Amino acid sequence: MTSIQKFSRVTGAVYLVVALAGMFGITYVPGLVIPGDIDTTITNILANETTVRWAIVAALITQLGHLFLVLMLYRILAPVSAAAARLMVVFVLVGVPIAMLTEASYGVVLGLLQSADYSLCSISAFLDFHAYGVIIVQVFWGLWLFPFGYLIYKSDFLPKIIGVTLMVGCFGYLADSLIYFFNTNYPISFAVYLFWGEFIVLLWLIFMGVDAKKWSQQVDIDLVHN
Repeated sequence: MTSIQKFSRVTGAVYLVVALAGMFGITYVPGLVIPGDIDTTITNILANETTVRWAIVAALITQLGHLFLVLMLYRILAPVSAAAARLMVVFVLVGVPIAMLTEASYGVVLGLLQSADYSLCSISAFLDFHAYGVIIVQVFWGLWLFPFGYLIYKSDFLPKIIGVTLMVGCFGYLADSLIYFFNTNYPISFAVYLFWGEFIVLLWLIFMGVDAKKWSQQVDIDLVHN
């Protein structure tokens, strides 16, 4: 029972690394992009080229970390519902390669800027490709939260309110993705206001871990049913 509590705390630590790497890797370069002003955008990128490259690396680390994270969460939560836990993993497995391929567009942008014959249209196109790629992968960033939250809500070893906030957070990502395809300049990001479940669950796992006794009881129940 002690080992699963330690494991859950390590899982929380991995979640924190993924979150920190993601905040830098996914948000830094878009902050350099000035809508409607490709010349200033290019100037910003060239002035921060090394940091942009680190942001790409951080984004890739985020996706690899997400793979490890969801497999660790699967071990913790599968006794609640193996089907829901598998669905959680599937959503992440689909989203990760989309996100990694999307990051390649920034590499292409840097390569073009090092050449002497790039066009502003090509730079703008790859930046748009990245923006739409992130919007598409956000669908899966949202979808995986629903079975994740459901599993916590149905469990006896983690607070149910965390599960509720995660399920609500799912719809923030989905709403942002849907809105973007109709209005790329919509001023509100619902995910920013509804992501708190992820922040709470990683802190809970780090500092509290799962209730090892209740987790063990859930495992025994799962064994009986199977």
